[in-house]
Amino acid sequence: MKIKNLVILILVIAILLILKFIFFPPVEGSTQHGGQKGGMKQPSIVSVYITKNETIENTIFATGSVYANEEVELKPEISGKVIKLNINEGSQVNKGDLLVKINDAEFQAQLKKAQLSKTLAETQLSREKELLKINGISQQEVDNSQNKANSLAADVEYFHSQIAKTEIKAPFNGTIGLRNISEGAFVTNSTIVATIQQVNFLKIDFFVSERYAGQLKKGSKIEISNESSNQIFSGTIEAVEPKIDLATRTLKVRAICQNHQGLLFPGAFVNVKIGLGNIENTIMIPTESVIPVLKGKTVFIVKNGIAESVIVETGIRTDKMIQITKGISAGDTVIKTGIMQIKPGAPVKISGLK
Repeated sequence: MKIKNLVILILVIAILLILKFIFFPPVEGSTQHGGQKGGMKQPSIVSVYITKNETIENTIFATGSVYANEEVELKPEISGKVIKLNINEGSQVNKGDLLVKINDAEFQAQLKKAQLSKTLAETQLSREKELLKINGISQQEVDNSQNKANSLAADVEYFHSQIAKTEIKAPFNGTIGLRNISEGAFVTNSTIVATIQQVNFLKIDFFVSERYAGQLKKGSKIEISNESSNQIFSGTIEAVEPKIDLATRTLKVRAICQNHQGLLFPGAFVNVKIGLGNIENTIMIPTESVIPVLKGKTVFIVKNGIAESVIVETGIRTDKMIQITKGISAGDTVIKTGIMQIKPGAPVKISGLK
């Protein structure tokens, strides 16, 4: 009987201990097992950055594509056999130079016939006008002859225009590309004979954020660079698209760049730098200090040895620094490293200062 009561007592004590641990767990940071006195946490070691008013260059960086200032695919207006091909691949041509001639024998014959008929009609009209002066012919007959002469003159102009269509001339000063046909080939109005491009000046198309829509003006200077050349090229903004793209919320900009040395090629990828002047009295902090959160961006600052989280608004970004437009002011101590180990209200210890 005594053994049975002892077993029951042990079971009751075990149940009470289990209930104690469930409803009254041990307090973390207590003095037991060598913990810190009063539950105080060990300060996190951080390095900080002291903010100050700075003057920075307001610069936009973008990527763009290069296009020829003028570019045309040379195609004939009518079908026919090529009887003359005056295209030297890669050569310079002047506006109006004859590049391709298509057989025009039929049009030449029709033109000659129309010219003879026109001359005869004009001679007859001249005679009838003399007869009209002495009332030897009616005015209606003279009018009919005048109409016939005018019609034949229109035929002559028509055949001149058809003959002009058998010629492909350079539309502007430029460089001829690779030709796709040979002399004697039969071409149609869909045949691309070659291309001609004007590359002494180039167009640079690029996109910038809509926030800069009011700051980009015609005539503003830009700098252009690409991987194929170590040289920095200068350009001038020629036009700004008057509409923001609805899909990307960006603005298309076109600049003109000189290319007299031929170091840039149409189709190339380039980096674009646009200077918008200086910004006075602004705050810059290290980019690693900014923490993206659900409602925006925050940074940690130190006040009286305690970390505080501050919501900020950012602006221009460089490779290492970012502009703060709202949230902190000059003289604030911004935490630079050790951010992931701290929470708002946590004690911190500064180990590095800049």
